[in-house]
Amino acid sequence: MATLSLSTVRQTLSKIDATGLGIPLLVLLIMSMLVLPLPAWLLDILFTFNILVSLIVIMVSIGITRPLEFSSFPAILLLTTMLRLALNVASTRVVLIDGHTGPDAAGKVIQAFGEFVIAGNYFVGIIVFAILIIINFMVITKGAGRVSEVSARFMLDAMPGKQMAIDADLNAGVIDQETAKKRREEISQEADLFGSMDGASKFVRGDAVAGLIIMLINIIGGIIVGVAQHDLSLKVAGETYVLLTIGDGLVAQIPALFLSLATAIVVTRVTTSESMTDQAKNQLSSPSALYISAGILAILGVVPGMPTLVFLALAGCAAGIATMVLRRRNEEQRPKTPEEIVAAGGEDPNAPKELDWDDLDTVDVIGLEIGYGLIPLVNAETGGQLMTRVKGVRKKLSAELGYLVQPVRIRDSLTLDPDSYTIIINGVVRGKGEAKVGRELAISPGQVYGTLEGLATKEPAFGLDAVWIDPSQRDYARTLGYTVVDAATAIATHLNKVLRESAAELLSRDETQQLLDKLAAKFPKLVEDLVPAKLPLGVVTRVLQNLLEEGVSIRDMRSIMEALSDACVKTQDPHELTGLVRPRLGRMIVQALLDGQDTLPVMTLDPALEQMLHNVVQQHRGDLSNIVLEPGLAEGLFRALRESTKNVEDAGNNAVLVVSPVLRPWLSRAARHRVEGLTVMSYSEIPDDQAVKVIETVEIRERVA
Repeated sequence: MATLSLSTVRQTLSKIDATGLGIPLLVLLIMSMLVLPLPAWLLDILFTFNILVSLIVIMVSIGITRPLEFSSFPAILLLTTMLRLALNVASTRVVLIDGHTGPDAAGKVIQAFGEFVIAGNYFVGIIVFAILIIINFMVITKGAGRVSEVSARFMLDAMPGKQMAIDADLNAGVIDQETAKKRREEISQEADLFGSMDGASKFVRGDAVAGLIIMLINIIGGIIVGVAQHDLSLKVAGETYVLLTIGDGLVAQIPALFLSLATAIVVTRVTTSESMTDQAKNQLSSPSALYISAGILAILGVVPGMPTLVFLALAGCAAGIATMVLRRRNEEQRPKTPEEIVAAGGEDPNAPKELDWDDLDTVDVIGLEIGYGLIPLVNAETGGQLMTRVKGVRKKLSAELGYLVQPVRIRDSLTLDPDSYTIIINGVVRGKGEAKVGRELAISPGQVYGTLEGLATKEPAFGLDAVWIDPSQRDYARTLGYTVVDAATAIATHLNKVLRESAAELLSRDETQQLLDKLAAKFPKLVEDLVPAKLPLGVVTRVLQNLLEEGVSIRDMRSIMEALSDACVKTQDPHELTGLVRPRLGRMIVQALLDGQDTLPVMTLDPALEQMLHNVVQQHRGDLSNIVLEPGLAEGLFRALRESTKNVEDAGNNAVLVVSPVLRPWLSRAARHRVEGLTVMSYSEIPDDQAVKVIETVEIRERVA
């Protein structure tokens, strides 16, 4: 049993990190000094150690670039303050007990500090010591405490805004989840630091008061002890105990002054990438300020009665420094010659460079190229609103589609006509148009009550008749029934249409992964069980692209993932999975198609026609790519769909065709580019409690041979 216990003790001791015992040993030392008497030689070591610690702390405070780099400062300040007070207690004990033996009773350090400051005049020594305490207490400590209090309050007030900024960057895709988490932790640590500094500054303030009180106790108590107990004369007792008290106070107050200054430096630090030394050097080395100061100092130097030599010498130094700084800046700004670049170890700029991968530009996902005549629309300083409109389009589409649309890169192109623009998706031109700077576009919605003077054109997004008019005609055009927009809005509307039509192409695996990461933050088990355990990322991406192609938003990622999790045991085909997901999104799909009475007006196929198409699809066993209709049947079908769609839209309703679940995927795909404005749904996608009204039946009245 004894062997086992000894082994356990050894294992426990082997796990203890020796470096982790420093702070506990320091606390134990402080407690010992408060209770146990210390010899003079040990006081010398501890007072010197105290000065060393204070110098290290102030040097670290000067070298940091932001307060959070010295987050342990409040705790260190507390420990150093307690160490200094414990030393004061220990030295006071020695002074009062052994002070009658001579000036070296409390050690050589206290004696040296006392004799150096007093220099034979005890009254001057007391005044100097009092001035040091006043400087520490009234100036540095009080100012640092006020700055700490205000900084802590401002930091707490700014926390919600900083958190919102992090969330905005995360949602915009500027940062990832890990970076956002790190920045949130930094904000929390900064709030804790400034809150701790607010309290830690009170340690320094209390230390200054304690130093003054200890000085009075040592002088008065020492004289009483020396006269009453050791039979010293009042003069000898005064000389001895004042010397010891001043030395003891100085050896404690000088480190206290350093720590007070370090506290002030930390709390007044402005966060930048530079240290305080670099900031001061860069910001104070202003040639104009140095020249002006040198001139004023030279003028003061020639005033009768002034020490001319000193003033003129310092003025010359300031002017010389200003000249050196100005010459160095001019040298840095001067373009280097190829020979100088090569001499400095750089590459010759005239030498041909090797081609590498950085020379290949990647294709912009979304681009907007404009002619030079449209550049004023981009320049916000001249009132251009195109950038604002494009940002609004991107924000609105991202909210509606359910994923973050890529940024739009706008650039001018000399190959375009001055008033032309092109919209590019993945390096391919997907839209063209013209805009007139300084004019507005009056768009005819179909029925207007007059004509306008201007340049007739077509609205670029939907091809409606329009006229470019002078802005002074805006109100008149509106009274005639026209819709009037400025050039930036016209371009943004066209961009919105192209991006909406290309929504599926803009969604890549990266965006899908971002959506899954965001969903996993709230529903980790749902994502973990599905991707990649049951479905690869590529299949999920393809399903989302299919939904976007059919005009279905993917905002409800939770429902989509749950539907995929249930359906993936039946099939891995993206098209079949899309058909199984849509019923879970039925309410969202139907919501935008209801009429004013919350009823869903629908079209249906003639039963015979639907059965015929159903048989065709069944023969191909769901292979949509191989389904081919007889030309006459196909032409008649799509003509009938176009006619019915027009009738329904003219009546003020959305064109919704409801067919069987087997028929819907093929018919939706076939009609997507042949029948504009038609939404194809299956019976299973309509919620059970949704009111439905059949307003049109699609039938082929004649067959084309």
